[in-house]
Amino acid sequence: MNMNQQQFDLIQAQLKALAAGSGFYSQKLAGIDVDAIRTQQDFERLPFTWKGDLREAYPLGLQAVPDEDVVRIHSSSGTTGTPVIIPYTRTDVEDWAIMFERCYRMAGLTPLDRVHVTPGYGLWTAGIGFQNGAERLGAMVIPMGPGNTDKQLRMMMDLKSTVLCATSSYALLLAEEIARRGIGGQIYLNKGIIGSERWGEKMRRRIANELGVQLYDIYGLTEIYGPGIGMSCDYECGMHMWDDYIYFEVVNPKTGQTVPDGEMGELVITTLRKQGAPLIRYRTHDLTRILPGECRCGSPYPRIDTILGRTDDMVKVKGVNIFPSQIDELLRDIRGASSEYQVMIDHLNGRDILTLFVEVEAQANRQQLEAEIQDAFRQRVGLTANIKPVDIGELPRSEKKATRIFDNRY
Repeated sequence: MNMNQQQFDLIQAQLKALAAGSGFYSQKLAGIDVDAIRTQQDFERLPFTWKGDLREAYPLGLQAVPDEDVVRIHSSSGTTGTPVIIPYTRTDVEDWAIMFERCYRMAGLTPLDRVHVTPGYGLWTAGIGFQNGAERLGAMVIPMGPGNTDKQLRMMMDLKSTVLCATSSYALLLAEEIARRGIGGQIYLNKGIIGSERWGEKMRRRIANELGVQLYDIYGLTEIYGPGIGMSCDYECGMHMWDDYIYFEVVNPKTGQTVPDGEMGELVITTLRKQGAPLIRYRTHDLTRILPGECRCGSPYPRIDTILGRTDDMVKVKGVNIFPSQIDELLRDIRGASSEYQVMIDHLNGRDILTLFVEVEAQANRQQLEAEIQDAFRQRVGLTANIKPVDIGELPRSEKKATRIFDNRY
């Protein structure tokens, strides 16, 4: 994707300010003549920023403005390693709300909608991001946060929520619970805005059908504002990215070289206007591709494909690289198999053993399904797996992000 002049001007101004400052990037850019960066190709030779860099800057090494300009901090949702702390200025918070409002408008929301927010509040960016964008739009916010499913459903019925904001895992849990209780006729939802984790087409169809809603993908990460920097439209053909606030590239994960539009790789993001903690060429670990051409919805904002996985989601078993997206895809085509699965990898008697637990429909022929899934796994992934069909609902559900692969070898 070509960088436009406005993006280049914003990047150049940001590079000069960061190089002249005293924070993280003054060291990162040491020895680089930022005045000599005059083309997109020059920019693409700048070093990447990694999550490890951000952890090393803990707690406030990323801060690029004086203390009196910082109005809030957020932190990444990960549970391992040193936290990543991101400071926000008042302008950052407002810019984020502007982008989030765009997301809602792209999904067709109006001030008459009632937005039921289930992602978490606190240091995590999700809940408050969904709330601020809806308030800017003028919609009614129901700031539930995660958990307490009984109360979620009561509020959903009594307040007549029209839009559900959730992770795909929690949306599925709510959909199953609504069906189990037989209260679908008392639910007024018509749209679901789903973020924070990759999910397959089979899971999407199941949630949409059980809740009776149209689903939209929302994209973001704490390091780059939070959710709301990209959004799918009615045509469900990728996510539009707000390129007046961020510049994005897709690179080969191994070589770091930019790949042509349409080719799969790792998403790299540069903030254009962020003040509190700007980021230059930040490697997100998310695997996607830039979708060339105009979208049928008419939006001028460029698109990336739905996130297919993460470079750090990959596990290697018997020399074969395995991504969760591969399992999503193979289960999608198997009648009788659900979208829900878990992978257990163990090392027994000197060899790796992979077991795939799959929820299957009650009327399914389990022996036949087991053989069909095993054959599909062997063909698509290149390994023989132990297939264990289980009842719908037997695998654990999550109010946050679902863990799909458990590697017990280490």
